[in-house]
Amino acid sequence: MLEFKILQENEKGRIGKLRARNIEIETPTFLPVATKACIKTITPDEAKKLGYNAIIVNALHIYRRAMDVVTKVGIHKFMKWHGIIFSDSGGFQSIKNFPAKINNEGIIFRMPDGKEEIFTPKKCMEVQDRMGSDFVFALDDCPSYPYSKKRVEKAVERTIKWAIDCQGKNRFAIIQGGIYEDLRKYCAKKLASLDFFGFAIGGLCIGEEKQEMIKMVEITAKNLPFNRPRHLMGVGSPDDIAKCVKYGIDIFDSAFPTRNARHGTIFTSRGKINLGKKKVKGDTIDDECSCYTCKNFSLDYLNYLFKEKEPLAMRLATIHNLHFMNKFMEKLREEIKNA
Repeated sequence: MLEFKILQENEKGRIGKLRARNIEIETPTFLPVATKACIKTITPDEAKKLGYNAIIVNALHIYRRAMDVVTKVGIHKFMKWHGIIFSDSGGFQSIKNFPAKINNEGIIFRMPDGKEEIFTPKKCMEVQDRMGSDFVFALDDCPSYPYSKKRVEKAVERTIKWAIDCQGKNRFAIIQGGIYEDLRKYCAKKLASLDFFGFAIGGLCIGEEKQEMIKMVEITAKNLPFNRPRHLMGVGSPDDIAKCVKYGIDIFDSAFPTRNARHGTIFTSRGKINLGKKKVKGDTIDDECSCYTCKNFSLDYLNYLFKEKEPLAMRLATIHNLHFMNKFMEKLREEIKNA
């Protein structure tokens, strides 16, 4: 049974309960990114022990490389994840730096054998249904930044048109509109009139000014149904999450914490630490952290691993950053409850 309820709301944000597969998650929550059916450098069991019961994968990437076996066993069994799985549609892969193009019919991409295929809205839904995802995202047109208003208008037009073919009980529509207030409002209102379980805010945190991003989140959220989950896609820095939670965002996902970890940046109670540098010294990594990394290793050791480019460095930093994010979300929920 799929269910979402708002339990409390105030100026700090809102507390909700999301249920799927007999698993209940309290919101606002953060989803680690497992793009290709894995959270880079750590196991599913490790992610569960860190407190996560939901993740997000990418349907387009999995379709290109592993769809036959995933169809046979289901995405949960394939990656041994005993929790909730969201699957992104792949629309984001049409922006620059990704090997895909877009037209009015859908997302055009190449398979590993060089054959060109197209993700239409209907095919995108079919693929995610075959995967067995708990929550799926509608196909959207996410324009690259910087963009013209004309290009964003086209993206909104396509996104709304495609959403009509993506409606369903476990599906999220994705709102586009770039940094244009009128287009954000228009897209949100049009999609809110359709049959979706929840609504996601897309096309942000891709190069626009931070103030513009926050403003678009506020504007979009105000034009979404109160009793449906709101998902902000691709936003994962603690500072950004803290600013956006107060506008009623329930779900966040981003590779930000894990990508930073792999590149030697960890989040701590005293700010970021960039590892692999001579000036970084110390015994304790973070006095306020109880993760496996902080309980067992020194800052000197972790810094040494990054300087030596040892793979263990990325694993230990990822464990720490994901633990930090989970505790950070717990703290935000407590602040809302106590406001």
